[in-house]
Amino acid sequence: MGKDGFKKLDKKKEDINDLKKEMDMDWHRIDWDELQRRLETNIESGLTKEKYAEIFEREGPNSLTPPKTTPEWIKFCKQLFGGFSTLLWIGAILCFFAYGIQASKYIDPAEDNLYLGAVLTFVVVVTGVFAYYQEAKSAAIMDSFKKMVPQSATVVRGGETTVVDAVNLTLGDVIEVKGGDKLPADVRIIECSTFKVDNSSLTGESEPQSRSAECTNDNPIETKNLAFFSTNAVEGSAKAVVVSCGDNTVMGRIASLASSLGNDQTPIAVEIEHFIHIISGVAVFLGVTFFFLAFILKYNWLEAVVFLIGIIVANVPEGLLATVTVCLTLTAKRMAKKNCLVKNLEAVETLGSTSTICSDKTGTLTQNRMTVAHVWYDLKICKGDTVPGAKDRDFDPKEPSCRALLKVASLCNRAIFLADQDDVLILSKNCQEMHPKAPS
Repeated sequence: MGKDGFKKLDKKKEDINDLKKEMDMDWHRIDWDELQRRLETNIESGLTKEKYAEIFEREGPNSLTPPKTTPEWIKFCKQLFGGFSTLLWIGAILCFFAYGIQASKYIDPAEDNLYLGAVLTFVVVVTGVFAYYQEAKSAAIMDSFKKMVPQSATVVRGGETTVVDAVNLTLGDVIEVKGGDKLPADVRIIECSTFKVDNSSLTGESEPQSRSAECTNDNPIETKNLAFFSTNAVEGSAKAVVVSCGDNTVMGRIASLASSLGNDQTPIAVEIEHFIHIISGVAVFLGVTFFFLAFILKYNWLEAVVFLIGIIVANVPEGLLATVTVCLTLTAKRMAKKNCLVKNLEAVETLGSTSTICSDKTGTLTQNRMTVAHVWYDLKICKGDTVPGAKDRDFDPKEPSCRALLKVASLCNRAIFLADQDDVLILSKNCQEMHPKAPS
């Protein structure tokens, strides 16, 4: 590797280290005069058309740089020739080679090696195609980053309000946002009215966060006068100025950091690779041993070579690849019925060998359904129903106090069941999503 190669590696490490650091920005702290001077804009009339064209040419489009993807033909070749498939391909080639040797020596050679080579080739091709299809189908569903980009934005330029594609925004653009919109970039609030945003995709906060024009915290993530790219405006309206676009946004930094992570081998891939080394060593050792024994026992060299190839192929477990692929696929299908999408078949085994799962959000490991575990009335605590179909409660709804409690709970509940669920158990029914009402 030359000096340029080392420079590229060092530059990549520096970029990753920069992404891991705390955000260092002061857009939320500086006064409006300084902000307008830096962005060369006007918070009332926005950018002029000439200034917009100049900044857009310098900064580029407002979009996340897609991560590098592996071409489909390379993915297919990895499934067809990678891992344990390599050993089976070698076995198939040796079978054809052994048949060729026999065909050149005998007029009517045995066709055992020909059939075995054909079977090995068929097994490798079918399992490779099947595994590629499974992963390609999952990859198409998991194309998530493109959905995070809003389609359009309302922008003020030269005093005129227009609707443009969000990808065409740039630094200094003044935009208008209302409830239901997605933030098209990182912005600083100029003015707002009961404006709230949903930061759950960024910070994990489940409750909508109110925004204002005043700086409330030195930390840019905590302050109320900034709103971030890809978060949702829940209610209210706001006028704001764009301070970061594309990869320079907070979400862009997270996306860049996530795409820079390497792909480690799964536990089953490590085990299979170790198994291949062992079985290959044993097969070659036995084959070479019997090759020399054939010479000692006065066999000619063609028969000795056939012995060598036959013993090596005999030590290859031809059915292992198909068995592993079928087992992982059946498990992936069972998980799919539980709404769990498996992107990589080998990840199924990885999940099985996991000892600890850390999660901080309700709904990640649960079904995101609230149930009443206990009720309290008449100075006693009673157990409630928590499992659909199992009536394991120890209170009587006919008791006067319990009936009064259930009446209060019903009157204070705004949940509404979705239609066409008459045959579904109460605890399994789905409800309409309830959004907080805007203050009147």
